Amino acid sequence: MSIAAPAIRLAEVGQVFGKDDGSAVTALARLSFDVGQHEFMAVLGPSGCGKSTLLRLIAGLVFPTSGQVEVYGLRVSEPRDDVGIVFQRPTLLPWFDVLGNVTFPLRHKYGRVDAKDRERAKTLLDLVGLAEFADKQIDELSGGMQQRVAIARALLLDPDILLMDEPFSALDALTRDEMSFELLRIWSERPKTVLFITHSIPEAVLLADRIVVMTPRPGAVREILDVPLARPRSLATLSDPAFTALANHIRSRLFTRHAA
Repeated sequence: MSIAAPAIRLAEVGQVFGKDDGSAVTALARLSFDVGQHEFMAVLGPSGCGKSTLLRLIAGLVFPTSGQVEVYGLRVSEPRDDVGIVFQRPTLLPWFDVLGNVTFPLRHKYGRVDAKDRERAKTLLDLVGLAEFADKQIDELSGGMQQRVAIARALLLDPDILLMDEPFSALDALTRDEMSFELLRIWSERPKTVLFITHSIPEAVLLADRIVVMTPRPGAVREILDVPLARPRSLATLSDPAFTALANHIRSRLFTRHAA
């Protein structure tokens, strides 16, 4: 019986960036892990450890100096339609309304958007709770609402894999919590393989099936942790002793200089 390839595989990946003065910065060193199909994996690590570089390697926006990045068993050599990306900021286009922003990937790829495409976009806006805002301008939306538009846009081509680069980091604490639960709802209704970059330990524990804890630069895997919390998750999850124990363990791994 054959075993299906993971959705994402990184094998001994290294990434070195050259600088204008001739020196070099090693962002990643011998980074290896797999992400299973429809798994929600979070990546945690200190600033500058290469988390965003990792995401861009999987997206095919940059290519590794050493090692190999695979999606569904194929080496990543270019951006793929079955990989969607949500960045830290929504990067929406102010000259389009909300619906126009969601349908923009189709306009960019094919040069047109038909009635069927617009209906699919409206369905996605309903999924993210913005059905009644389809004709609104971007500057009429709050930060959290704009990020919901960005998520709907990333889902338009129905990607199998969703890469999320600290998508809620610019939001206030209350909106960030709300968006975390909203993302859990969307993921449960439309399962995707998700790689979620974050600096927030509670956010990672709430969302993920597994968590990759990275070392300081050059980024490598310090530890990969299973999240022992039942799904679906709710506000009650935040007070689960297993939630607190795992969050404290991760803090002890990341903040070794401050450990008792």
